[in-house]
Amino acid sequence: MLQEDSDLSLVIAQIVQKLKSSRLHAQLERQAWGSWEKRILKSLNSMCTELSIPLARKRPVGQQKELLNKWNEMGTDEPDLSHFRPVYAPKDFLEVLINLRNPNYENGDSLSFRTHLGLIQVPLKVKNIPELKECFVELGLNTGQLGIDDSTQVPPELFENEHVRIGQKVLAEQDSAAAQQYVRQGSPTALRAELWALILNISSQPEDILYYEQLKTNVIQHDLLVDSLIYKDVKLTASNDDYYFVFEDYLYQVLLCFSRDTSVLSHFAYNSASPPKSYIRGKLGIEEYAVFYPPNGVIPFHGFSMYVAPLCFLYHEPYKLYQIFREMYVRFFFRLHSISSHPSGIVSLCLLFETLLQTYLPQLFYHLREIGAQPLRISFKWMVRAFSGYLATDQLLLLWDRILGYNSLEILAVLAAAVFAFRAVNLMEVTSLAAAEAVLADLSTLKVMPLLQIFLFATVT
Repeated sequence: MLQEDSDLSLVIAQIVQKLKSSRLHAQLERQAWGSWEKRILKSLNSMCTELSIPLARKRPVGQQKELLNKWNEMGTDEPDLSHFRPVYAPKDFLEVLINLRNPNYENGDSLSFRTHLGLIQVPLKVKNIPELKECFVELGLNTGQLGIDDSTQVPPELFENEHVRIGQKVLAEQDSAAAQQYVRQGSPTALRAELWALILNISSQPEDILYYEQLKTNVIQHDLLVDSLIYKDVKLTASNDDYYFVFEDYLYQVLLCFSRDTSVLSHFAYNSASPPKSYIRGKLGIEEYAVFYPPNGVIPFHGFSMYVAPLCFLYHEPYKLYQIFREMYVRFFFRLHSISSHPSGIVSLCLLFETLLQTYLPQLFYHLREIGAQPLRISFKWMVRAFSGYLATDQLLLLWDRILGYNSLEILAVLAAAVFAFRAVNLMEVTSLAAAEAVLADLSTLKVMPLLQIFLFATVT
């Protein structure tokens, strides 16, 4: 009886500890996000002051007409953006994550974490390779995949023909769950747009088109400071990209409408972050006069437009492109630039990446750490942008198939670790961070599926 009592006490103590820990994590997330948010807003407000530009203003009628006339060719516009700067870049956000500490860190739960030598110092539970194998079982070596050229079991063309036939059947039945399962093996190019829309439950009703038009009207009527940040970001990123520069007009249309979309605020309900607020002029600090700014609660950072760019290959109607992007953002992408303990959150992805490298490629990990080239400093930008702008587009879409298929971003951390494993021989010879970055500067020739399969299913665990 005493033994049973002590066992029960131990179980209860562990449960209480976990609850405490989860509360502390939530508290940690709120505090960290709150101070980071203040920094972003301070940067935004100081830009307003420096440039003598309001956060928002109504456009004069002449400007409204001009914008309406060039709505489909905004890329030809060359506004002077030299004084505008991105509010923050991924590397700034990484510094915030590196400085996160759990106030519960001294507890026994964290003892195994003491051996973690990466940059992330928050002890979260992340999967090991056996657990990842179980999670991503459909990516196994004996399962047919789109994105693998030399399957030994079935000739690739036979698998592809059969896979297309099944995909057409899934679409005919309009079964969202079946579509999600189906894209785990990759989506045929011709079916991808429809499959993704089915998985995301987007059907484009007349009211959806009307809603998009209302957002467009709001853009025409009101000028926001974030509009210039969007222009600047597109010019700095997508406009200079060999794959995406042709979509410049689409990017402006989608992102400007997105900034006005208050329905995006709903994702804050299941996110520890809160939308940034500003105050009506002359009413600073008075809560009744606080407004969300921008209206969607999302301040774009350097590279934000790259979340939209790959989708332009699939959707050519702006309202449909808009709907798909918004749903991708509130399901997945917001997790890549907010602080949380969610398994698909960027903190967990960073920790998963570092843990995989330290556990399965210890020599490489220690070598890079010793020469001051912590691997996360290189891979962070890939993960924050979900590899957009780093991989060739066909490979990126195959990767995003799996994000949708598994409803998880963990595959980003696995791919980042797989890239290091693939370039390990060269990386073992470098002697500086700059040299390591040079080895990993160009990912455009990489094939996603072979890398993932080799790392997950051909690594000795």
